[in-house]
Amino acid sequence: MLERLHRLIDKTRSISPAVVMALLALSITTVFRLAFMLIYWDRISMEPQLWKILLLGLRIDLIPICYFSILPILIFICVPKRFILKTKAIWSWYMTFFVSVVFMMEMSTYAFIEQYDLRPDRIFIEYLDHMKEVSQTVIGNNPWSVVFTIILTTVVLFVSRKIFNKAIESYTPFSITKSIIVFPLVGGLVFIGARSSFSPRPANVSTAYFSNVSKMANELSLNSTFSVFCAYLKMKDEKDPSRRYGKMDTKEVLARIEKSSSIKWDKNINSEIPFFHHQTPVVKTERPKNIVVFLQESLGAEYVGCLGGLPLTPNLDRLSKEGMLLTNLYSTGTRTVRGIEGTIAGFLPTPGRSVVKLGKSRNNFYTIAALLKANGYSTNFVYGGMSNFDDMKTFFKGNGIQNVYDELSFENPVFKGTWGVSDEDLVVKANEVFKAEKDKPFFALMLSTSNHAPFEYPEGRIDLYDKENPATVNNAMKYADYAIGKFFDLAKKEDYYKNTIFIVIADHNTRVYGDAIVPVHKFHIPALIVGPNVPHKKLNTLASQIDIMPTVLSLAGLESNHPMIGNDLMKLPEDQGRAIMQFGSNHAYRVADTVIIHQPNLPAKTYLYKENKLELIPSNKELEKDGLAYALLPWYLYSNRLYTLKKQDI
Repeated sequence: MLERLHRLIDKTRSISPAVVMALLALSITTVFRLAFMLIYWDRISMEPQLWKILLLGLRIDLIPICYFSILPILIFICVPKRFILKTKAIWSWYMTFFVSVVFMMEMSTYAFIEQYDLRPDRIFIEYLDHMKEVSQTVIGNNPWSVVFTIILTTVVLFVSRKIFNKAIESYTPFSITKSIIVFPLVGGLVFIGARSSFSPRPANVSTAYFSNVSKMANELSLNSTFSVFCAYLKMKDEKDPSRRYGKMDTKEVLARIEKSSSIKWDKNINSEIPFFHHQTPVVKTERPKNIVVFLQESLGAEYVGCLGGLPLTPNLDRLSKEGMLLTNLYSTGTRTVRGIEGTIAGFLPTPGRSVVKLGKSRNNFYTIAALLKANGYSTNFVYGGMSNFDDMKTFFKGNGIQNVYDELSFENPVFKGTWGVSDEDLVVKANEVFKAEKDKPFFALMLSTSNHAPFEYPEGRIDLYDKENPATVNNAMKYADYAIGKFFDLAKKEDYYKNTIFIVIADHNTRVYGDAIVPVHKFHIPALIVGPNVPHKKLNTLASQIDIMPTVLSLAGLESNHPMIGNDLMKLPEDQGRAIMQFGSNHAYRVADTVIIHQPNLPAKTYLYKENKLELIPSNKELEKDGLAYALLPWYLYSNRLYTLKKQDI
């Protein structure tokens, strides 16, 4: 084998050391993947596209390999050989280290999967802080596996070092002219391999998630080096708000949330998960109602006619007379993942990234999909773009969504733009999916894309609001409304319509510019709930996205136990609402017209919100403490894994 590798080295000239490193690492990950496929055959054999485990696995394997190859390729192509030989030990150990890490990570994977049913992720990293306890546990449970791993890793390290020493000594450098030609070509290929994508969005863990049948098939498509690296990057996005806004005892945080909300923690149901409680619906129904959330990209209130905005939404305006229009609703953030976090998970915002993109919420994190799946619902995500964007697929597949339909699921779309297929393609596909459910209750999240820069949509669907240029936000808003109208026209012809609660809601408003500490008016969004037993009225209660799912569960007639702290707006007095908003590093808590704002490393401030502007007023110390509690709670729940749903509690 060594002789064959040496012959390969002689043929691959100046990039040969990097090529050998790539081949060794790729051989390791492929052999282990095949072994895992045999070990877990009973869990993956029902997947009809098993070949994707190997194909996607190859794609994922190349990402860390390409990242680690960039530096050796640069050195071996561009630096004279005499300088390379002087630093041979450095480059030999560099490549040996990478190959050994890949091997060791794969060796540790089986034990990790057996314990957590996942490839190594952030838990693996967290264990590094407790090496003494972990090593004692592992050695105590299976000492021979530890000895075996150490021996094999040592062998791999020794053999790799010899191979790389030989590769460096025997390589033949290119001439300067050839180096100038070769480097951009090879460098470009390695760059593409590292991103593993030609789109603006590089590949991530979600890229490997292809199966709706087998969770293990998705895990085996990954490799452990890549999944741990991604987990490490996500951990850097976690930000403890207490370091920014100030500390508060956890007991006081929980007490203030309970006092200022309509939720009472029922410790008889679950004494571990804060605010776990039983929700009794306002509607009684024999058959569980389907629930469909149509999350609209950037549909701010100022663009909605029935909310006093521009005349861009005739269909939504018409439909508002057929259901309940929330006129005083505010988003929790300014990104789509914030809208998902608030609406689907009922989770409060943090100053870091949304939990949709963080490691500890990758699985066993509460969502409405997890609750409904446990109650016998089929659960679906229908999206016109690529579902690996913002790691959405990873979050959904780990937290209750069974079926993901994204851009690759659409055949012959009428229009395809930068962000995916058009909204009308989305609604046609969604209608087909919902019809196929027949009598089984289902939940679905639909996520639109067309109302997003560069504002692309099919011609001939709308009368342009901005006549001179079709690619404007106003015209895109009109097209988004066109698709909403088309969806309801299709749905009303189907049997599922009469048994479904529909929610049309924005993920956030359009992008915010300017110097406002928190531009409260830019968080104002529409929400319309339509369905059986839904009152036809305007609801003026101050509300947040976290209130949507508790309200919908109430209207759907579903008795449920859950940890959401959102209000059931059907039971809440109109003067008792509140809204929570995260604007970059600033956190806002609004009650009536009073807004509490916490900024990093500054005292909290109290404002009066009047005519879309904030006016500084004397501090309301109690409300400022309540605002701090709302800012601190989500981090406490997330970091301690206390926002979850246990089967026995449902």
